[in-house]
Amino acid sequence: MGFLSRRQALGALGGAAAVVAGRTLTGWAQASDPIVAGRPLVRYPQKTDLILLTSRPPQLETPMKWFDRAITPNEAFFVRYHVFPIPTRVDLTTWRLRVGGHVDRPLELSMDELKAKFAAVSVTAVNQCSGNSRGRFAPRVLGGQWGDGAMGNAEWVGCRLRDLLTAAGVRQGAVEVTFDGLDKPAFPSVPDFVKSLSLGRVLDDGNVIVAYQMNGAPLPMLNGFPARLIVPGWYATYWVKNLSDITVVDRPFEQFWMKPAYRIPDTPCGCVEPGTAPKATVPINRMTVRSFLTSPEPGTRLAGGRQAMLKGIAFDGGYGIREVEISDDGGTTWRRATLGRDLGPYSFREWSAAWTPPRSGAAKVMVRAFNRIGESQGTEPLWNPAGYLRNVIESVEYQVS
Repeated sequence: MGFLSRRQALGALGGAAAVVAGRTLTGWAQASDPIVAGRPLVRYPQKTDLILLTSRPPQLETPMKWFDRAITPNEAFFVRYHVFPIPTRVDLTTWRLRVGGHVDRPLELSMDELKAKFAAVSVTAVNQCSGNSRGRFAPRVLGGQWGDGAMGNAEWVGCRLRDLLTAAGVRQGAVEVTFDGLDKPAFPSVPDFVKSLSLGRVLDDGNVIVAYQMNGAPLPMLNGFPARLIVPGWYATYWVKNLSDITVVDRPFEQFWMKPAYRIPDTPCGCVEPGTAPKATVPINRMTVRSFLTSPEPGTRLAGGRQAMLKGIAFDGGYGIREVEISDDGGTTWRRATLGRDLGPYSFREWSAAWTPPRSGAAKVMVRAFNRIGESQGTEPLWNPAGYLRNVIESVEYQVS
């Protein structure tokens, strides 16, 4: 992949992606998921085969087979950029993280300084695109028609954002913090991807970090090298990649990617009647409860009367998963699954359940999760014009013989 020395450039993304010759997604998607069936598998530097949604900018979806475990490998982690071109190489001898704006002591920090001057902390957290599963919305909505694989879970290591702000000295009157990365649009008519968080959100949560390590290794270039923002429990739109500038501001930040983009209806459910427009909107924020059955794959032929082991993952926006249940009778009765190791409230939680197919023919297994404050998934999907917040009960069909 043309890496420079570790000191000069740990991130290198030389060249374009190569479509894996003659290969499209088969198995899981081909059999049961028309949203991603037939899309090519591509292999970018530092990545395994991922599902191609777009190449400019790259949007690459993780095949569902990778969610049979709590931690998503770096090479299988999904990719989502908003503007093009994207950074393909970063020289750590010249890269600096700038912290400025409404502060007393503006900072320019090298990677060595970031690691030496600020305590390292870790958090295991799900990174999920706001539009994950958008392709399943009915009526159909605009935007990338993702299947369910625009998500991943990793252990992130870095320094607390509030420690950086303390070192810079936030001035009285500051209200928000903005975040900008190295990805810059080619044309002035395209808005730069800049996001913001309220100052209170940052100062109150020590789990909001600037990460430089992912699953024990430097961040892959396509996942934010050399550093990215981690906002556990909130959708990935805030997790700015290839971070270069942190700016404290003294007024609400309302540029394009905060308003009008990435907004949800200002209703308790974040939803409106299908096909209608909301009267008011707010920025998207905390993730909803979700659960998936990932093994055996949909369409797998199972033997009637012979026990099979079902496996999957569940997660929410930071309260943690309390319980996962399965049903094979259309939701009339539910049976509790066994939860795997707890890696923290922001993480995927593995689950498993022994299940004996009751009869020959088609069999459908449903899965739902509950978090620690009782939130769960509904039987009918909620709708909003942007295709966000999906958290309906999911199901998988098998053939029983």
